[in-house]
Amino acid sequence: MFELGREFIKLFAGDRLKAHADGLTGGDASLLELLDLNLLRQEAKAADVAAGRISAQDKAQRRLDAAVVWREVARRSGDAVALRKAACAAETACAALDPNRRPDAWARARCEQAFAGLLGAELFGDPGLDAAAAATFREARGVARGGLSAALADVGMALVAGREELGKGDAATAWSASARFNAPIAAMDAMTRRSGAARPLAAEARLMRADLLCGWGARLKDETLLRAAIDDAAAAADRLDLAYEPLTWARAEILRGQGLALWGEATGDIDAVAAGATTLAGALDHLTRDHSPLDWARTQIALAHALQTLGEASADERAYEQAVTCYDRANLVLKDAPATPLRGLAAGERAMCLARSAELTGDLAVLDTAETALKIELSTLQPRRDPVAWALVQLHLARLYEARADITGKDRGERAAAVLALDAALEVFGDHGLRSLSVMAGEALERLRAGPAPKRTAV
Repeated sequence: MFELGREFIKLFAGDRLKAHADGLTGGDASLLELLDLNLLRQEAKAADVAAGRISAQDKAQRRLDAAVVWREVARRSGDAVALRKAACAAETACAALDPNRRPDAWARARCEQAFAGLLGAELFGDPGLDAAAAATFREARGVARGGLSAALADVGMALVAGREELGKGDAATAWSASARFNAPIAAMDAMTRRSGAARPLAAEARLMRADLLCGWGARLKDETLLRAAIDDAAAAADRLDLAYEPLTWARAEILRGQGLALWGEATGDIDAVAAGATTLAGALDHLTRDHSPLDWARTQIALAHALQTLGEASADERAYEQAVTCYDRANLVLKDAPATPLRGLAAGERAMCLARSAELTGDLAVLDTAETALKIELSTLQPRRDPVAWALVQLHLARLYEARADITGKDRGERAAAVLALDAALEVFGDHGLRSLSVMAGEALERLRAGPAPKRTAV
């Protein structure tokens, strides 16, 4: 794929390369998807060189181009340094522009700065960045006279509002949040004929909306919301060319597969869960770890969750083993990104798989391994910075304590430790309005307080 990308750049981007000789894309952001992560880093450095050259024309635009590339580096790798460079380049571009003379260019630079903040909130779990991004988007929308910058500002404001409402709203709120994306997506679709940058940005906006709908549907167990997310992801994929937009296409397929698995879980349709797992595995065929490590890790986690659901439905130990393998693969990437909430999620779900496997086989050594891994993960988490991830680990640790007591038929303090962990987790889930997780923790507390379950025997 990368060889094809390089040949494509040589054949069709010659006129763009005349603008400045640095880099492989000649400043064309639509070609970034053809570069793997190492080449993308080189492209970002080349963009910095082009922006800093004394003879460069329109330095503000060159800085904005560099910001776009650095943000893509951060999105694929989770690198905080790359994200800071993206935010700094966007801020420099904004400072070099006069909002009175070039309002749309200034608004575009402000939007890029805000999108860097949104990415930071997603990667590192800092809600303060969402609030700062919302203010920046509103400022950009107030200056933009129309065109792409206005549509991007509208998408950004819709995304921030959706994230804020995700943890506490109902289905009506979810549909209202989804509707905010309709006008800017339609505007970008209308601009695709005269602006090459509009099409991938419209696809990106659809993926943002699909991701929000997927989150709403999973939290509320709402089949209609999940089906809308699946349709949105499919619509985004249909508008993309796999040969030239492989990464965005893969991300659309990943969201579609994840939505199918969640929809099947919500409706009890195992065939839909299996279809979701197949879709995710197919997306992995077009996505390598070298191309986009974080997207690859997210796909492994989504595939593992689908396999967990299949294991739960069939009580098949092999499905749990395959899920653990997927989590281990994801950890190859996540171990180098300790600040991302994904790491805690993956560690907790891996422990759950091992707990179910131990229950099916009666093998306590599996529980020992899972418990040790969770305690290590818990020691690295900061409750104040990422309370939800910390609470999730507590929830999964309690599940391991409960499984050990059930398998052995003896209580050596495991139930008391599990109750303590669940109380702490329940408090956090309640504070953040996470109803489904609160229900899970509450049900676990009821089981523990009801007394020991009958002793399990090995299969």
